[in-house]
Amino acid sequence: MQDPHRRVVVAVDMESYSKRNNVLQHRAQVAFKQIMEHACAEAGLDRNSWRIQPGGDGELAILPPQVSERAVVGRLAPVVDRLLREHNQGLAPEAKIRLRLAVHQGLVHLDGANGFPSDAVVHVCRLNDSPQLKQVLRRHRGANAALIVSESVYRDVIVHYQDLRPDQFAKVAAEIPEKNFEATAWIHVSGETTGDGGPRVDKPRQVPPAPAPAAGQVFHGVTTHGPTQFGNHNTMGHSHG
Repeated sequence: MQDPHRRVVVAVDMESYSKRNNVLQHRAQVAFKQIMEHACAEAGLDRNSWRIQPGGDGELAILPPQVSERAVVGRLAPVVDRLLREHNQGLAPEAKIRLRLAVHQGLVHLDGANGFPSDAVVHVCRLNDSPQLKQVLRRHRGANAALIVSESVYRDVIVHYQDLRPDQFAKVAAEIPEKNFEATAWIHVSGETTGDGGPRVDKPRQVPPAPAPAAGQVFHGVTTHGPTQFGNHNTMGHSHG
């Protein structure tokens, strides 16, 4: 067994893939690959250097050590959202493609016999598969992509460099009880904002006897803490997607 390497890991998954018939699954796979290739090129990412484990309805990618984490976190999801919006125009609802993207980082063994042994890989896949991310994407029907990042990625990349504004992320407790998984994460939905012109934000439900969180809000059953504005509004001269 070789020593592990610290890498950025990305998991991407397609909404409602299993509900498609064989023909639509085939078309969705072709479109998914093309969109990811075009999005990476536009975001300045060399996709040919990624170690990709395809999954039919998505992929797990181990990125090279020289990758720009700012480009991955700040540019990829907004570009994917725009390309999907262009692709989905005129398509029947069952043929449209909407994606969930998750980003994390950590130690990865690159010499696994059947994949990439790594807690970081397990973590990013759990984030991508979390009910909280799925619910947010379903709630925001105007969006075509939703991004979830781990606490460490949010702290190291979003907070410091703000290619996407920190106040446009919602803090969630991502949970998959049957997998014994629980982690703090941050969700961003491209092009979505709170307020009169954006999607409705439900107020927290009071559950006696425990009081509702002091600063929490519920997004379609997802409790968030802290900033709750979605979107990709320009700030400090940045504009991505």
